[in-house]
Amino acid sequence: MDKHNVKGFLEFVYDFYRSMKAHEITLVYEGEITHQITKAFTSLTESNMAKEEESNTVQKKVFHVMVECLQNISKHADTFGSDDYIFAGKGIFMVSKGKQDYHVTTGNVIENRKIEELTSMLEEINSLDKEGLKQLYKTQMREGRLSEKGGAGLGFIDIARKTGNKLEYHFLPIDETSSFFLLSSSISRNN
Repeated sequence: MDKHNVKGFLEFVYDFYRSMKAHEITLVYEGEITHQITKAFTSLTESNMAKEEESNTVQKKVFHVMVECLQNISKHADTFGSDDYIFAGKGIFMVSKGKQDYHVTTGNVIENRKIEELTSMLEEINSLDKEGLKQLYKTQMREGRLSEKGGAGLGFIDIARKTGNKLEYHFLPIDETSSFFLLSSSISRNN
């Protein structure tokens, strides 16, 4: 990662955190995403939301989105040859809470050649209403054509269906072959 890209990345992270100031960040993690980590996150969030007396429906949606996002990272984060590479085999994961909603944000490294396919998939998902998402989900279950590793498309569709909100995403260039893929979903606190 050259100096210019590091600067761009850090500026993005700074802006991102600044824009999240209206939100209370309840959980941030950077590292390898494993099954144990996923379990730890959900129990941490569970006790936090119970303290806040958040409704069961909201809690279930937040859990569902968390697990879906974490599975996406563990299945689809591209790993790179070098162990000292800044993001090798890792992801970032963040849960934050605002007055109106919860945000679940994930980030992981992907190869640049996948950006076009991923963008068109996310744009298609964001363009659909509830019924359209249901139909796309069924098509995916039958054909499974969105991802060469399988499943990623279903996860994204499922998050959009569960939250009823658009998926926000960004690709931050790392070098000529890879980028950092950030995905954010919001879950309304008012049922």
